[in-house]
Amino acid sequence: MATVTLTKDNLEDVIKPDNMVVVDFWADWCEPCKTFGPTFEKVSEQHPDVTFAKVDVEAEMELAQSFGVRSIPTVAILRDRVVLFNQAGALPESDLESVVTQGKGVDMAEVHAEIARQQQAGGDGSAA
Repeated sequence: MATVTLTKDNLEDVIKPDNMVVVDFWADWCEPCKTFGPTFEKVSEQHPDVTFAKVDVEAEMELAQSFGVRSIPTVAILRDRVVLFNQAGALPESDLESVVTQGKGVDMAEVHAEIARQQQAGGDGSAA
């Protein structure tokens, strides 16, 4: 599957309650981002059931800040609008493949129940 460009304008259309999204936060001037790009594309082709999106942090500073991006590249994985993974650094292909597979295997009913418990206890059960 081809990657999509994620912006604040299409965020709601891309990050839907019933899907998984892998996001690459990058910038054109970032050499590690350029190196990671082909890896991101390759793994995206292996998971046609997952949306792979790229955020240009220069054009979408507000969106990057909302995800807590402090350095790039950063990879985030969301399912059902919940951030399951958010890590800075260019991941090797095997690691990216592993976190995507792990994300698919997460019991989201359990995650939503834990978020509800945290919210009831006054904790921060933040979701995207």
